[in-house]
Amino acid sequence: MKKILIMTYGSCGDILPLNWLGKLLRARGHDVTLITTPDYASYAAQSGLKFVATKNLLGREMVENPDMSKKLEGTRLAYHYSGLAAGEFVEAVETWMSTHGRPDLMLGLKSCYGARLLREKLGLPLVTVHHYPLMMQSAYEPSLLTPAFRWLRMLPLWMRKLIFAAPNPFDRHALAALRPLCATHGVAVPRDLEREWGHSQDGVLALFPDWFAKRQPDWPQNLLQWHFSLEDLGDVPLAPDLVSFLKSGDKPVLFTPGSGPMHAHRFFEVAVKLVEKLQCRAVFVTRHLQQLPSALPPSIHAVEYAPFSTLLPHAKAFVHHGGQGTVAQCFAAGIPQLIMPMAHDQFDNADRVERLGAGLTISVDRFDVPHAMPLLKRCLTDETIRRRAALCAERMRQQPPADQLIAWLEARMSS
Repeated sequence: MKKILIMTYGSCGDILPLNWLGKLLRARGHDVTLITTPDYASYAAQSGLKFVATKNLLGREMVENPDMSKKLEGTRLAYHYSGLAAGEFVEAVETWMSTHGRPDLMLGLKSCYGARLLREKLGLPLVTVHHYPLMMQSAYEPSLLTPAFRWLRMLPLWMRKLIFAAPNPFDRHALAALRPLCATHGVAVPRDLEREWGHSQDGVLALFPDWFAKRQPDWPQNLLQWHFSLEDLGDVPLAPDLVSFLKSGDKPVLFTPGSGPMHAHRFFEVAVKLVEKLQCRAVFVTRHLQQLPSALPPSIHAVEYAPFSTLLPHAKAFVHHGGQGTVAQCFAAGIPQLIMPMAHDQFDNADRVERLGAGLTISVDRFDVPHAMPLLKRCLTDETIRRRAALCAERMRQQPPADQLIAWLEARMSS
């Protein structure tokens, strides 16, 4: 039995893939501890993982910041908060080590810079986990940080390579906090954060399949590309009132702006009008019910949380933000997606869904009834979109056994 620390930071979509890895490793007999912000202690408890909370609430502060849902500003803030949080992870791990000794393996998102600092300081083995393609930007097939990145694909390869050879302009927002932290711990400050600390030399794990994002020549060579985790705590049953609603009529359309946003009033106002004009039923999913209009019609049911793996088979389409976990659950259920990306990986995920033919995309600025209505109607009636969505579901069923993934991780543990 090996001691494994899993470090993750961000919204629900950032926590769940690492939580899934923890469950697999625990089932294999390893001692697994999840380290993240206090808000996600229940996730570890439901999965049978040990839990260590970081001391402060920077993760909550980041998720609650309304600017996190803005294009480039959201990315800047993500780097800023990731840099600030690094010290919390270092402190949490060193406190854990004072009673448990050295871990045999650390798993951490790219944004968990504290894990990388500990690798440099103590020589602890680290596997970097990427749960969406944007985290491995490529000159051969540039991912979309914003829609404007499409112009990069029109440039010759040599020019794209030149552009991507330059430092990541967002690194400086994390380095502002990392520089003094590195000095405190006697670790050399990375001159190029993206290239030096973005992918661990011990191993890189990509939790998305080749048919979603083809492996590129300039991706890390020590990479294992796997499949979507599909973790959503699906063993949690649907609430009785939601089950009753689902049984009481036609399949609904689902709507969510994601688990993080707390300022999505306009999204739901437009959603209500779309449901009324289409004369369909709908389920609204948001952890922040105060965002909803004060009075919803009987055709709409609202819930704070429902596992998508259980809910989506009862739906006929999903209007959402484009988070990787939500995209993957739609693939698994084989239903069309209308994606309204706002920031981070969402533009790139939406672009890939559209290229697969399994859904459509609409910008935040155009998310109103006149523009969204024809797109949603296409998702509900276009046989080509529905057939492509069903093809994605078939691909999702063709996954190798998880034993291969666990064996790869075990090969990277301390001997």
